Amino acid sequence: MSVRFAFASHTPLKDYCEVAPAVSESVESAHIDLRNWVDEYQPELVIAIGPDHFNGFFYGLMPSFCVGMSTEAVGDWNTPQGELPSSEELATKLLAYSHRSGVDLAYSHNMRVDHGISQFLHELFEWRMLPPIIPIFVNCAAAPRPPLARVLELGRIIGQFARAQSLRVLVTASGGLSHDPPIPSITTASGKLRERLIKGGDLSAEARQARQEIVVQEAMKQRQGESLRLPLNPEWDRTFINNLQRFDFDSLLSLSDEDITSAAGCGAHEIRAWLTGASAAKECGITKLDLLLYLPIPEWVAGYGIMRGQIMKD
Repeated sequence: MSVRFAFASHTPLKDYCEVAPAVSESVESAHIDLRNWVDEYQPELVIAIGPDHFNGFFYGLMPSFCVGMSTEAVGDWNTPQGELPSSEELATKLLAYSHRSGVDLAYSHNMRVDHGISQFLHELFEWRMLPPIIPIFVNCAAAPRPPLARVLELGRIIGQFARAQSLRVLVTASGGLSHDPPIPSITTASGKLRERLIKGGDLSAEARQARQEIVVQEAMKQRQGESLRLPLNPEWDRTFINNLQRFDFDSLLSLSDEDITSAAGCGAHEIRAWLTGASAAKECGITKLDLLLYLPIPEWVAGYGIMRGQIMKD
């Protein structure tokens, strides 16, 4: 058994909004360190945990968790587009194991993932050289979201499954720390926006560009101190990371969704991806999660973290 874990924030603005050279160099250095670590490991299977931003999952049918049997990346925000290499056999085994263990994973033979999963994969691998991927969607954007206790249980089951494989397995988890982007809400949306949140469908190039421009404009406002949205909360981020590194899940379970939103923004619910990965790591016997980088980056509307963990004997 050999399992490693990689965690990182994602931000669609990474290729769109410039930051100070010292910031970009620090982020790139940490990603290179992580990429080299993954390359040395040569994983044979990747279980990729992450959210969606109303590109693949919609209120017409919104699962708490979903595993991809076959998967396509939508290619939003300058990320690669197209089919991901998959292992339907292993994904089916993970699905069956989760059901036997008490977590009802949904499944899809036509799963679509956006930058919430694909950006981190693109940071770690040459896209054309990806190993087989089992993507696991965790609903972080569409309230009501799965309770944190169920997220931890999902992670425990992923960890049990991963450690039982006679493969080199890499578990990745990508999500935001504190950030408050202009994510639409079903409770306030109306007209065509509400219809899209429910029914979904492909966006035209023009519609996607308009949608992305709203986020870019918000980033400019945050950089200039003119935004009405919640600023980044580095203290909250560091406390969360510290609790995760200590596997102090009890402290994290005390957080309500209202607590998270008010302290760290609507995008911070993506900590569910980090929690899932950390729970899996603990189940695999990981005793230490190494933080490679944390920076609050207003230009990217992101508290940006990179972390990894491995069993020292692997």
